[in-house]
Amino acid sequence: MRELVVISGKGGTGKTSIAASLAVLAGRCVIADCDVDAADLHLVLAPTIRRREEFRSGHEAIIRQPDCISCGACVTYCRYDAILQCTGGNDAAAPRGSHSACRGCDLCQRACALRTNEIMREMWQASGQGGPPVFVIDPLACEGCGVCVHFCPVHAIDFVERTCGEWFVSDTRCGPLVHARLGTAAENSGKLVSLIRQNARKLAEEQGIERVLIDGSPGIGCPVIASITGAALTLVVTEPTPSGLHDLTRVGELTRHFGVPTLVCINKWDINPDVSQTIDAHAAEAGMTVAGRIRYDAAVTQAQIQGKAVVEHTATGCVEDLHALWAAIDPLWSAAAPNGHAPSSPCTAPTTEPDRA
Repeated sequence: MRELVVISGKGGTGKTSIAASLAVLAGRCVIADCDVDAADLHLVLAPTIRRREEFRSGHEAIIRQPDCISCGACVTYCRYDAILQCTGGNDAAAPRGSHSACRGCDLCQRACALRTNEIMREMWQASGQGGPPVFVIDPLACEGCGVCVHFCPVHAIDFVERTCGEWFVSDTRCGPLVHARLGTAAENSGKLVSLIRQNARKLAEEQGIERVLIDGSPGIGCPVIASITGAALTLVVTEPTPSGLHDLTRVGELTRHFGVPTLVCINKWDINPDVSQTIDAHAAEAGMTVAGRIRYDAAVTQAQIQGKAVVEHTATGCVEDLHALWAAIDPLWSAAAPNGHAPSSPCTAPTTEPDRA
């Protein structure tokens, strides 16, 4: 089995548009959308979902209100301001600071706040508040560190597994698609990428499909490492701008560090031919092969509006460049050594810096 991973050093280079066209030109293959932080390949391939699974990773703290003694230890130790304090009684939903709990009594100085529920009740009755404060945890601010769970004197905080999103197995006109949707402010996207790759490989083995096409993440972070590690071939999509050249350099160092053969595609090359030539020279020096250049073409936008890959929309313009790109990639993909297994621990960064020679 051979995985081709389409990545980019930065967002907005046209990576997903090119990946969608390659999926059409490749015929039947398993497709994986590993850009889980901003997945959009489904907008072009129009998948029909046939399997849906929750993605769980990490933990989040939840306070059991009947067991909470309102001591405030969780607020004291939380370094992420994830504990919200509301007033008790009829104002249980009021935000912290809307009322003053202190009435000048010295009960808190005479009695330990952590001894019993009865002492806490007496303190709040003496303050005239009408009831103890209510502490709740903001799930978006909680980092899942567990310090509040550890220091709660009455063990009133549960530490449940966090639901971070969903992943899907779908049918498309180009073949099976494994994709995902990460929840708002959810983390562990590298772990989700690894899960998507593993299921794409499993699906390819079950259906006897030799090729897996992966739309990876931009940048050089954990999701990208999880996308390319062990892959047979990588296609880096760049653009002829100074930032495009800079980020191509960084992602090239990353693929070289992990020993993944790397091709380069210069998208919209004609908007800056001089920088395109610089990219050609840089790629040759870095041991990367420029597999193709794609001209700027408004037909790409029109195809996206119709929910199609541009190679399904027209036969001229940049589509001619995409066919030339595919003609260069196809034999290299077929001849590439079968890739190894996807990493089980995708968020483990390299122990050494990528080579900068």
